Amino acid sequence: MKNPTSEIITIGDEILIGQTIDTNSAWIGERMSMIGIPVKRIISISDSSDEIRLALADSISRADVVLITGGLGPTNDDRTKSTLAEFFNSELIEDKTVLEDILQLLKVRNVPVSSLNRAQALVPHNCRVIRNPQGTAPCMWFEKDGKVVISMPGVPYEMISIMETSVLSLLKTHFKTPAILHKTIMTTGVPESKLATMLVDWEMALPGNFSIAYLPSPGMVRLRISGIGDSRTGLETEMSYLTESLVAIVKDYHFGYDEISLEEKIGQILSESHRSIATAESCTGGNIARLLTRIPGSSSYYKGSIVAYANEIKVKYLDVPELMLNQYGAVSQQVVEQMAKSCLLHFDTDFSVATSGIAGPEGGTIAKPVGTTWIAVASREGVFSQCFQFGEHRERNVVKASLAALNMLRIEVLKETISK
Repeated sequence: MKNPTSEIITIGDEILIGQTIDTNSAWIGERMSMIGIPVKRIISISDSSDEIRLALADSISRADVVLITGGLGPTNDDRTKSTLAEFFNSELIEDKTVLEDILQLLKVRNVPVSSLNRAQALVPHNCRVIRNPQGTAPCMWFEKDGKVVISMPGVPYEMISIMETSVLSLLKTHFKTPAILHKTIMTTGVPESKLATMLVDWEMALPGNFSIAYLPSPGMVRLRISGIGDSRTGLETEMSYLTESLVAIVKDYHFGYDEISLEEKIGQILSESHRSIATAESCTGGNIARLLTRIPGSSSYYKGSIVAYANEIKVKYLDVPELMLNQYGAVSQQVVEQMAKSCLLHFDTDFSVATSGIAGPEGGTIAKPVGTTWIAVASREGVFSQCFQFGEHRERNVVKASLAALNMLRIEVLKETISK
């Protein structure tokens, strides 16, 4: 028996014109993979009956499960429900349970009930209704020729609630699915091409039921190992061995697992070692501070920041001598190290991080092209700095510089923690 597969259809003109980003598909794809019904195709279509019929017929011809989001609102431009009724040779009838849910929800929200609201209690008579605890549009489950079609609201929190409370467990019961495991190894400070070269032999030795995916983003590459099999226990044993052997190869760039962010990892290290940090930023414009402080509980280790974008701020608040600026320039080892040392002193922290660079697109020279960035980490033990060349894209330069700074901090904190 072949393993079941799925496809996703997102309905909405707002998605096609770029007014709304389709975050639903990414969430659904991850959860469907975890239950052993991987998504093989995702398409977005307009709120058109013809488009819905064509897309649905096409997806049913390939996939065992078709998940539809969107087009279930109370307004006339939402045509999904009536089109589904026609597609499955059904008629719309009022579902008393759905109507009661709608009336109760609107009462709690102190919203008057309109005829459009009541119309949302109309559902195709041959569908299985799955209640929506977060909204007025119910989920509808259809079966045809061994295939399952599930229509859900497009509002993300409503869709997620329905999937988590009902749909995923129902699908696991309905289909015999294999055991599937994923493990993500987080790396930074190394390009995808270099990782691929390092892992050639490891990848060639992978068992046939395992695979690896390279998922790059600015300043970071995620390595996702995936395995499929009949026994979850057996998969877990193999996954543990493969993960350990991979990490041993990329250990210089590995910082965590399973989507943990660099700032989360640093927060854990600083909290566990009872150390504190402050930042002095120029080219990153406060982005490192933003990343560090987005982690709950960061007030226990993060003390503050000076965003010294202009040279006069570097002089006035970070004690950078004007002579140093004139002699070496703001983007230099001397200046960034002085920024880090003064930040450490002013905030009285265990560590500080400083950045100074040319984010672009202008301001570069032959000696210091756009993307040139100096980063320094200071502690009571001394100061360490490094020069990077990130390229010509301004926003990517800020992201890459921030991650590089955080990684330098992580390495230094771990080094001092181990030495003590």
